[in-house]
Amino acid sequence: MNEIFDPLNLLLMGLAVFILFRLRSVLGKRTGNERPPFDPYSKPEQPKDQANGQDNVIPLPNQTTQQPETLEEPTQGGDVVIDKVAPEGSALNSALKQILSVDRSFEPEPFLQGARAAYEMIVMAFADGDKKALKNLLSRDVYEGFVAAIDDREKRGESIESTFVGIDKAEIVEAALKGSTAQVTVKIHSQLISATRDKAGEVVDGDPAKVTEVVDIWTFARDTSSRDPNWKLVATESAE
Repeated sequence: MNEIFDPLNLLLMGLAVFILFRLRSVLGKRTGNERPPFDPYSKPEQPKDQANGQDNVIPLPNQTTQQPETLEEPTQGGDVVIDKVAPEGSALNSALKQILSVDRSFEPEPFLQGARAAYEMIVMAFADGDKKALKNLLSRDVYEGFVAAIDDREKRGESIESTFVGIDKAEIVEAALKGSTAQVTVKIHSQLISATRDKAGEVVDGDPAKVTEVVDIWTFARDTSSRDPNWKLVATESAE
């Protein structure tokens, strides 16, 4: 299992150090890949769009380099692990086993650990307007939505003052295998302290002294036919 965690140590830890030294605040709302792009601090309702991705860049610790034998049937051990995450006979259970059948390294719990880490890094980078960091973590459509929101915020002269408190819960709620592309949707319950200030420094949204509970639904995807073991964020949705 040591080799499974090598990509995480090399990529996640590297990104985390880079971001933690540069970022001191995080956002408290959501953004996504819908068009037109929107500011996560505004409140328009957006449809969920699970786009397929081609260049996987979010390192989740459950992945290793894809081998030719991955098209074999999943092991009994893998089936048992999935049965613990999703009820046997359920649609989610079936979908996860389909992914396992083409990606023998897939494990739900390590996947969730990586998704939690990616979530925090992404919201931190968005709050700081770090487009370079975001580009390495998102699909093209999602990235364009984030950048549009950042540009709009900067044009208004607004700034975000936020603190990432933590993630209370993360669970896989949906999965699918579309062709060779695996998609796994995660429901994330987090706590954030967030406030948006205008040019004059006045709070125009949020509360700098209040912890807000946020529920996001994020979809990650990777091409299982590729030797690239990494996942990327391809769609976001607010559960509120």
